[in-house]
Amino acid sequence: MPIITSIADLKKLHERRVPRMFFDYAESGSWTEQTFRENTSDFDQIRLRQRVAVDMTGRSTAGQMIGEDVAMPVALAPVGITGMQHADGEMKAARAAEKFGVPFTLSTMSINSIEDVAGATSKPFWFQLYMMKDTDYVSRLIQRAKDAKCSALVITLDLQILGQRHKDIKNGLSTPPKLTLKTMANLATKWAWGIEMMTAKRREFGNIVGHVKGISDPSSLSVWAAESFDPSLDWDKIAQIKEEWGGKVILKGILDAEDAKMALKVGADAIIVSNHGGRQLDGALSSIRMLPAILEAVGDEIEVHMDSGIRSGQDVLKALAMGARGTYIGRAFIYGLGAMGQQGVTRALEVIHKELDTTMALCGETNVADLGRHNLLIPEGFEGRWQT
Repeated sequence: MPIITSIADLKKLHERRVPRMFFDYAESGSWTEQTFRENTSDFDQIRLRQRVAVDMTGRSTAGQMIGEDVAMPVALAPVGITGMQHADGEMKAARAAEKFGVPFTLSTMSINSIEDVAGATSKPFWFQLYMMKDTDYVSRLIQRAKDAKCSALVITLDLQILGQRHKDIKNGLSTPPKLTLKTMANLATKWAWGIEMMTAKRREFGNIVGHVKGISDPSSLSVWAAESFDPSLDWDKIAQIKEEWGGKVILKGILDAEDAKMALKVGADAIIVSNHGGRQLDGALSSIRMLPAILEAVGDEIEVHMDSGIRSGQDVLKALAMGARGTYIGRAFIYGLGAMGQQGVTRALEVIHKELDTTMALCGETNVADLGRHNLLIPEGFEGRWQT
């Protein structure tokens, strides 16, 4: 067992073990990748206030997200084709999250289906919904999530049009991989991954194949996926989906104060300040930089979460101290999954938890609920003086 002390250690193992197209799928942004880079570099600009002579015993990172108890305010974000990072990836990540005591969010574009994950876990998980043109399929997808006892619906709002990701195009990203000379050469060096994938329950999109008319093979699936996202999604449709779901709704992809106000208006239970990990609108501001303006716009009227750029427990602490009520990790747990399967996801959560707990103590706090701006040193002008 290699010594893992940081998420960066898991990333190195992930890159070594997983085929290039799937590593690049996780480790890339759109266009020039400016937003992808700034999601992490903007966290680096925020400094922490060290406090001493404070009783640091009895610390607790426990809290709640949308009323659900969590071991720390960190959820596993929805990530597409997770089951190609490691055989049965979604099921393994969900089990790791359940055992650790944090929420797991299953992507619509997962390899393991809703039913697969429900069968692999004993507690409710969250389901992330992409809005498709095929409203009948969307309704059946919602019903399947209800039948699986999912406790929240996470509606992603920033993927009506797919941002161009150069690496995915150049790698010929597909699931299962297309056997070109380039991919075969790379796969030949990833034999351990290949052996495990031969035993996987699925190697195609489990929420789509067999559930959409005319989708029976990877070629027809790729055409369907490219044409199926609903570009006409608006707030009225979001309100309709919320009513159809009938349970807790989290809106993901909020990066503007006006959109945060609209989310509040349609009655969402929480919003996720997110730029899709820098994979959609390149040139958008980082999530951590936009967080204060959105919090100012909605106050305590709605639960505000944040994702994009979190790679450590210190990043989690900074987001919470800025005012977020919850955070999400995507790449951080994918690195662990790709590196070591379920054990790797657990290790990623352990690393982040230890960093959060230790940093909280050194900042003079014993409970995550007490974190605030008083724990931070924020550079002048960090929130920006941008003109519209």
